[in-house]
Amino acid sequence: MPLQFEVRDHQQLTDQSRLDEILSNPGFGDHFSEHMAGATWTKDAGWHDARIERYGNLSFTPGSAVFHYAQEIFEGLKAYRRSDGSIWLFRPEANGERMMRSAERLALPPLPTEDFVASIVDLVKVDQRWVPGGAEQSLYLRPFTIAHEVFLGVRAAQTASYHVIASPVGGYFKGGVSTVDIWVSLDSSRAGAGGTGAAKCGGNYAASLQATNEAYAQGCSQVLFLDATDRTHIDELGGMNFFVVTNDAQLVTPELTGNILPGITRDSILRLAPDLGLQPVERRLALDEVLSGIEDGTITEAFACGTAAVVTPIRSLKVQDRVHTLQEQADSWSLKIRRQLVDIQYGRADDPYGWTVRVC
Repeated sequence: MPLQFEVRDHQQLTDQSRLDEILSNPGFGDHFSEHMAGATWTKDAGWHDARIERYGNLSFTPGSAVFHYAQEIFEGLKAYRRSDGSIWLFRPEANGERMMRSAERLALPPLPTEDFVASIVDLVKVDQRWVPGGAEQSLYLRPFTIAHEVFLGVRAAQTASYHVIASPVGGYFKGGVSTVDIWVSLDSSRAGAGGTGAAKCGGNYAASLQATNEAYAQGCSQVLFLDATDRTHIDELGGMNFFVVTNDAQLVTPELTGNILPGITRDSILRLAPDLGLQPVERRLALDEVLSGIEDGTITEAFACGTAAVVTPIRSLKVQDRVHTLQEQADSWSLKIRRQLVDIQYGRADDPYGWTVRVC
């Protein structure tokens, strides 16, 4: 039976003038809406106690399993306010399905997709005034499930807690989309064969942070990881999927090997590419092939993609002490792809794929 998220507190404590101030320049993850969704799972009762409640601290004892064995997963998606004031989601079912797969990999109880979507819709309805309406602004939604049982034995927890919090966010790029420089890590790995690379869990991101700090020290914005087995093929960035465009209009991205997160934006790009005139290709992609392609012009563009930035054009790949720079494109494929996706999300373009869901 589907969960019913009971609204337990619908009081608005943030006055409109303060909210207007926040939404005028929300940043990313700096402010949180007034409510959050929650549900509890136990081995005996399953999922229950579904609710929309006041945003606030969670209470956990130091012996809670999540602190010791990192048994947790999360998702990320957005609610968009359109020009007519209506609010929409983009492919929430896909996020729910991926979260179920992540839960299974981390031995956590999967929350059914219909309940996942209901928690998002009900929270956005309650906190709809927190959805900003500025250019490329949105309400970022962070669902997460954590092991909640108090014990120190090494086994899957028998109690879990699910929550959704919401944060108004501004456009990822200030002053227009800009290109970034990427550091290629030859030593660190984000995930290994048989590991949790395809799951959206905090451990994967923690594993990327040391190399990300190296990227910053090299003057780069992000780090690109290679396959942990052979150190020659590209996996993904620390938090984004990787694409290249060839001079014969192929759109190439590393195939899903179990090490790579199956991004919702990645999948959307592959599905709309043919309608834009690109041939989508998923295959193993060697670093040497990309570097030589940049040098001889057979690779004309590279970009990263994810929920936050949608599409981020890449200016260069830095490998050790050598920088491989891509030629700037006046009207690049990456910008065309980004524009099409964003226009669908905000209702400025038709949605022939059935990706958008109206909330209110």
